[in-house]
Amino acid sequence: MADPAALGAQYVQQFLSAALSQRGPAALPYAEDGKWLIRQHLMALTGAFASLRPRAASFTHDDGRSSYLLQAEGTIPIVYRGTTYNLPASVWLLEQYPRRPPSVFLTPTSDMLVKPGHRLVDPSGLVRAAAVPYLASWVYPSSNLVDLVRSLSHLFGLDPPLYSHPAAALPQNQSPPNTRHPFPSSSNPSPARIYSSLPSPYGGGRFPPSPQTQIASHPIEDPADVFRRNAISKIVENVHRDAASLRRSQESEMEPLLSLQAELRIRREELSRGVREMVGEKEGLEQQLQLVLMNTDVLEGWVRETEASSRKVDALNVDNVFEPMDALSRQILELTAADLALEDTIYSLDKAVQEGAITSESYLKSVRTLCREQFFHRATLAKARAVQVQAQVTKMAPRVPLYAS
Repeated sequence: MADPAALGAQYVQQFLSAALSQRGPAALPYAEDGKWLIRQHLMALTGAFASLRPRAASFTHDDGRSSYLLQAEGTIPIVYRGTTYNLPASVWLLEQYPRRPPSVFLTPTSDMLVKPGHRLVDPSGLVRAAAVPYLASWVYPSSNLVDLVRSLSHLFGLDPPLYSHPAAALPQNQSPPNTRHPFPSSSNPSPARIYSSLPSPYGGGRFPPSPQTQIASHPIEDPADVFRRNAISKIVENVHRDAASLRRSQESEMEPLLSLQAELRIRREELSRGVREMVGEKEGLEQQLQLVLMNTDVLEGWVRETEASSRKVDALNVDNVFEPMDALSRQILELTAADLALEDTIYSLDKAVQEGAITSESYLKSVRTLCREQFFHRATLAKARAVQVQAQVTKMAPRVPLYAS
């Protein structure tokens, strides 16, 4: 059989996860960076006080504006004169929670009244934040709902804020109708059961009578009890004030550390990004290196082949590289070589006369002789080419006679 407490905790966890993960128009109006802490606070509150259960409902602000918010609804246990009682209450998590404290309301049933002039609760049931040290000294992120409810439980136990309606025209020793309630068992009842069976902190199963009834009966309270109660309240206020001062001091010390932590996170992300970029660059360089090595192997093979070919070319006689097909082709080759040689000689003479290496008379005489010889070579070459073309046309190249140079 499943444990009811475990099932309840699982339900609370599922409800909060679904409510806080809503997006769009149905999203709750809390900051994204605070939703995780809100979930933790409500789950811890349910674990410590099973009588308080989280739910979502519409909350109306003082200015008439409505918001859909989370609240912890149920009862707050108190101990008065050695007996445990439960006060119906609702803890609203406003939009600025957890950076701002929640709003706490007592929600008395139809047969209850808020004690007039109570220093912690106003007539509407709102718990005055300025009068409760824990609410007045709320410090984010250390303050939480569990410690708040424990503080309220202690303060309300010192001075219960709720009373039952005064009984009217009843015989002596007769209790008013619907005011006698059974005491709660050791286990935590459900909120509906608590509302219907709320016991009185003043004994007899009833809430205390109204102040008018107290005045009429002239109650006498032990001064020692009053002194002890006031002393305890004063000590609690001092402890809360000192705790708040200590929390503020710790928060001020934590601020630089939190800033440093945030800076370290940013640097860690930058370093991680730099490492990823370097790893990517390394992989790219390795690929380029493989490509370069492959190209190097290809070039080295080409160089080896070229060197082998060069050695073969060096071993050959340049004059025997080109072999004419026939005697006419040989004659054309020789005439062309002679023409080019004469052309180079004339070019060299031009350079020499420009530089003053030879005289103009020597230049002219030499050029005249070379030009006459070049003319005969070119004329013979033109005739030989004409004969070669004709022989190719008539397929009679072997019977073509040679011309003297």
